[in-house]
Amino acid sequence: MHEIPSPWPGRPDFGEAEKAEALWLVRRALREDLPAGDRTTESLFGRGRVGGESARLEAAFVARAAGVLCGRPVLEILYREAGGEVQLGGGAADGDALRPGEPFLTASGPAAAVLRLERTALNFLQRLSGVASTTRRHAEALGGTRARLLDTRKTTPGWRALEKYAVRAGGGENHRSSLSEAVLLKDNHAAVLRALGRGGLRQWAAALRDAVPGAFLEVEVEGREDFLEALGAEVDAILLDNFPTEEILWAVRERDARRPGKPLLEASGGLRLERLREVAATGVDRISVGALTHSAAALDIGLDFVKASGG
Repeated sequence: MHEIPSPWPGRPDFGEAEKAEALWLVRRALREDLPAGDRTTESLFGRGRVGGESARLEAAFVARAAGVLCGRPVLEILYREAGGEVQLGGGAADGDALRPGEPFLTASGPAAAVLRLERTALNFLQRLSGVASTTRRHAEALGGTRARLLDTRKTTPGWRALEKYAVRAGGGENHRSSLSEAVLLKDNHAAVLRALGRGGLRQWAAALRDAVPGAFLEVEVEGREDFLEALGAEVDAILLDNFPTEEILWAVRERDARRPGKPLLEASGGLRLERLREVAATGVDRISVGALTHSAAALDIGLDFVKASGG
């Protein structure tokens, strides 16, 4: 089995939040797909059935397209929760590059167990590997620049911890994971406050700083006037929403002339892969891309027969 080392340093941490979410999703997926068992498999591989209950199967996970592996710890949880009969083998780890047609993991055990869990295993692996693969393409576009690639909260409901884990596997970084982390004054917050006649951006930033002392504070701006006001406020980062490239360059130059390196500048808003290099060349510190999660296509992966025995 071919094993491909990851060109990205380190491995993403699969922590308690990821384990808890994976367990919840795995249990739900098993209830969804096996409400009353697998009628096909049980009819073929049971006691006295044509395939025999002692039949064993080894199968290999194979990528049909190039990509990045993500989801191995989820498969381990899936097989454990389904009874522990299936063993996951192979040395590939999350973050590894995958080449088309080359096996990277194996599933072995009773034929009935491997077969009944095939689709559930692939659903998790394809989705998470798709996010990791999309992230890797974006991260590679930023290679050699100072810009850091961040995700957003535009995730599948219930899958946030796992999808953000997949972003890390692909070489990206996580923005805040929930509204309880950090403070981000967005355009709709500002629109409501302006409509109520409650001051301006500097006052709002000061109020947030007082309300949540010590929290990372970022404000979203939509033009030069807002940006200059934010630059005079005590904030940690300014989000440049839908700024054209030349306006991002202007903002970086203004920031560096007045307060070199502070606050951090983040470009965001519909940034497509083909534009990332151009935006990063402005010297912006961070680029956040919702498409890493909300538009990632599943990586095409199959589970292919290797050998059978017993029966």
